[in-house]
Amino acid sequence: MQIDYSRRIFGLDIMRAIAILMVVFSHTLWIVPDAKGLIPDILSLAGVLGVEIFFVLSGFLIGRIVYKIFVKDDFNFNKIKYFWIRRWFRTLPNYYLVLILNICIAIYFGNVLPQNLWQYFGFLQNFAWEMPLFFSESWSLPIEEFAYIVGPLLLYLLFYFKINIDRKKLFALITLVIVIIFLVTKVMYTFSIPNSDMNFWNVNLKAITIYRIDAIYYGALASYVAMINPVKWLKLRWISFFLGGLIFIVLNFIIPTKNVYIETHPVFWNVLYLPINSIAIALCLPLLASIKSAPKFVLIPITYISLISYSMYLLHYSIILQILKHYIPSEGLANFDVFVYITVYILSTILLAFVLYRIYEKPMMDIRDKPLFRSINKA
Repeated sequence: MQIDYSRRIFGLDIMRAIAILMVVFSHTLWIVPDAKGLIPDILSLAGVLGVEIFFVLSGFLIGRIVYKIFVKDDFNFNKIKYFWIRRWFRTLPNYYLVLILNICIAIYFGNVLPQNLWQYFGFLQNFAWEMPLFFSESWSLPIEEFAYIVGPLLLYLLFYFKINIDRKKLFALITLVIVIIFLVTKVMYTFSIPNSDMNFWNVNLKAITIYRIDAIYYGALASYVAMINPVKWLKLRWISFFLGGLIFIVLNFIIPTKNVYIETHPVFWNVLYLPINSIAIALCLPLLASIKSAPKFVLIPITYISLISYSMYLLHYSIILQILKHYIPSEGLANFDVFVYITVYILSTILLAFVLYRIYEKPMMDIRDKPLFRSINKA
């Protein structure tokens, strides 16, 4: 597989590779569900934070694209349509293929399909309600898909109604408004739905679209800062990284040891915890976005993992691990057997994701560069 490394930002590939490996390794807890102690706790946290990294990184990348489109004099609805087409050829083919595979596997194994299965086809499975256990890792995708729609559409509407504000400032304003709106939804949740424990929080707030779209837009705010003041963005990269890392450590490893429970501190967990995590991750972007390359023995594997990360995300849990668990139950395995099981799971995920990327994901993405779609951008 030929990769044009000159067109990639290695630091962002590092983020993507770390994020997917955090998610994939976190689900090894299903292999040893009775495991207790520090390592299982860290793995459980890694799964949550891995997805948060994806959200911020996605917002940073699409924010740059949309900003460049919006501030140009030739901005029109066709530019937004072309942006959506390119995003959807990136995300939808893989999603629908793996969704259909999940349905087929559920039928073959005799599992009960969700009553509202149709919601998965419209990314509504967790719009404002707890989603079924079926294809459970898909919870993050509706958040991204709706985020791709909301911001660009609002920008176009303001353009259409000829709001007389500098477009650069308008981009920042709309991004901030979106962040505030979805902070408010979390405040409303806090005062209307009592949390019983972190498991309830996990499925009723953390994984619900109407409470989480702001996670994408912290990355978009970072992209705005990078675009309007690239000199300071680069100059302050180490300070920003240190601050982000410090916030991240305090938030995830120190505060939880201080008896800050969701039952006694609902505002912290419901309103503040996730946004502060997003801000901490965004603060790491100036340094990571400045890393353009690395020695080949580091560059190649990380770039490959980054490239296949979306396929890894879709396949690793409900497809690969479910099939493994069905045919080779992991309960009661000895230590070495568990190590072999986890190794097979990880290697299978990487190998099958690579195959899916080569034979399906990449060819589908290439379609968006066909003259038919490129002509939309020129209209």
